[in-house]
Amino acid sequence: MKRSIFTKYISAFLLIVFISFMILTVIVSSMTIRTANEQRVNVAQNTAEYMLDFLKTEYNAIANIAQVKFTFEDFVESKKEQLSDTLDILSKNAEKMTIMITNENAEILVCTDNLYSGAIEDEEVFTSITERKGELIYTDMGIMDQKYGVYILPMRYTETDTTAGALIVCFSANDVDDLTMKTVRTIILASLWVMIASFVAIYFITEKIVSPLRQMSFATKQFAAGKFDVRITVDGEDEIAELATAFNSMAQSLAEIEYTRSSFIASVSHDLRTPMTTISGFIDGILDGAIPPEKQTHYLNIIGQEVRRLSRLVSQLLDISRMEAGNRKFEKSPFDICEMARIILLSFESKIDSKRLDVEFNAPEGKLYVYSDKDAINQVIYNICDNAVKFSSEGGKYRITVSDEGSFVRVSVFNEGVGIAPEDLPHIFDRFYKSDKSRGLDKSGVGLGLYICSTIMDHLGEKIYVESEYGKYCCFVAEITKYKGKLPVAEPADVEK
Repeated sequence: MKRSIFTKYISAFLLIVFISFMILTVIVSSMTIRTANEQRVNVAQNTAEYMLDFLKTEYNAIANIAQVKFTFEDFVESKKEQLSDTLDILSKNAEKMTIMITNENAEILVCTDNLYSGAIEDEEVFTSITERKGELIYTDMGIMDQKYGVYILPMRYTETDTTAGALIVCFSANDVDDLTMKTVRTIILASLWVMIASFVAIYFITEKIVSPLRQMSFATKQFAAGKFDVRITVDGEDEIAELATAFNSMAQSLAEIEYTRSSFIASVSHDLRTPMTTISGFIDGILDGAIPPEKQTHYLNIIGQEVRRLSRLVSQLLDISRMEAGNRKFEKSPFDICEMARIILLSFESKIDSKRLDVEFNAPEGKLYVYSDKDAINQVIYNICDNAVKFSSEGGKYRITVSDEGSFVRVSVFNEGVGIAPEDLPHIFDRFYKSDKSRGLDKSGVGLGLYICSTIMDHLGEKIYVESEYGKYCCFVAEITKYKGKLPVAEPADVEK
């Protein structure tokens, strides 16, 4: 049978509470009973000592007055009625204990309420009386229906130092008095109320924990069906609320990924279909003779451009796949970033001239060596320089700056142009993301170039970011680890003698 988390929580919690209170009840009850028994022992001892002092005082007083020697047994017989009343009073004040006065042979002379008479047939009691030592034993003394706590306090003649008799106080060793029973009942009742309150509390607490899990289970099924608009209700600020918030964030990310995936498929489909249609049309035109021979070279150049465009797209896709699979290896070495930036700038000469851009190249240090993967950094710098040219305004400023920042070298590529909208800035390095959705300026990209740059920089442990004011400018910045080691000195070429 399948058991839900809710049922498991409730069952486990109630079982723990039940066992805990059972243990508590046993411990407290045992302590209460033990304390009550210890109290009875103290009362029995005090009662025995008090009664023994009373007997000694009375016996000595009578002996002094009579000036004759008589036995302890004769003394008790002469005072039997008075002693019986005294024992009855002490018994009632001492929690209904049974008090006996015996002679040296353990024969009962006086007993509370005349409950017992005759001789005590218990060797242990007889030994305690004859050896004249006060002690507590548990026995039925051969005359009782069950074992009692028996405190024996012998009495002796002062003159002869022989045993005269004994005072015996008996109390129940097994019965639990009313106070103990009330204590146990109170604990059990309190335990039941706490269990009921705990059940109610754990019901609502567990429901609060399980409810978001149920919603998450439902949401994941919706995600599996391609529906990413389901969200979890966030209530409170605890760990469950954090989990629900994280789940909603994941759902939002999935929805965005699904959107960008759809956009990517549409973009790739467009970028594949358009050049392939162009290539196919021009080739068919050449083969069919629709394009005259003197124009074939022009159209073959267009076909070549479209093929290279397709090649770039496939290369980007393969590059992403290699990096995500961890198959692209990076090898770091020192190189001059200033020289690399100059070479990249020169490669855009024709594009820069066509837009009549105002170009600046700032590298105050002349040479700055960084320690990273040269090919990967070249790819990153080339890409952000290409974007800067592509999105620059006609006749606008175009500036590359290389500066030493101590522990790293900063390469910034600035251009005046349309810039990046504030809502697009957080996503500019996302995969498949294109801020120029209308393809007014970027007619060849599919939103992979900046994602590749960001991924490369992450793998290298470097940093890339963008600053922009929409409608005015855009500046991409790459921060690369500065090389602080000793540079190799180039050996001079051999000269023939």
